[in-house]
Amino acid sequence: MTAVLMHETPAVLQEWLDRRRALGQDGFDEVWDGVYHVVPMAHGRQGATEHEVAFALRPFVKAAGLRSSGPINIGGPHDYRVPDGALFRAPETALWNPTAAVVIEVLSPDDESRLKFDFYFRAGVEEVLLVDPLERTVEWFVRGDTAFVAADRSALLGVSTVYLTDGIEWPDRG
Repeated sequence: MTAVLMHETPAVLQEWLDRRRALGQDGFDEVWDGVYHVVPMAHGRQGATEHEVAFALRPFVKAAGLRSSGPINIGGPHDYRVPDGALFRAPETALWNPTAAVVIEVLSPDDESRLKFDFYFRAGVEEVLLVDPLERTVEWFVRGDTAFVAADRSALLGVSTVYLTDGIEWPDRG
């Protein structure tokens, strides 16, 4: 479901957003060009998949001299996305990170991960990794001239989609 509210936020909605923030339920929410996106907490299989991907990528990340992170803000306070993971050329220490070398998105039904590609490209992200725990697939995208293009391996890490797909202990689909 998508809802866009124009102009001022109604008081009841602002109270709900404030309550979500107070309870820590807004950790995956995003702002797209000033439009607030409420994102539900992830399914348990998402966290399991994130850990499996991090474990499988760890030796490649270290060899490439990159640093890994879990969910993190890419962009600024009025326009940002929160990928499920990211790889950086230097340790990330800021609340708002302008870019990342690689962003990792673990797909869930009806999510907006693919809609983030233009933003990530404009932000200077070098590669996007999409992981689908339901389909048990991995897709790499690298920078082309004007957009991300599909690739069979990471140019930064040298790891193939086949290797990564085979290296993940996939969670149950239930």
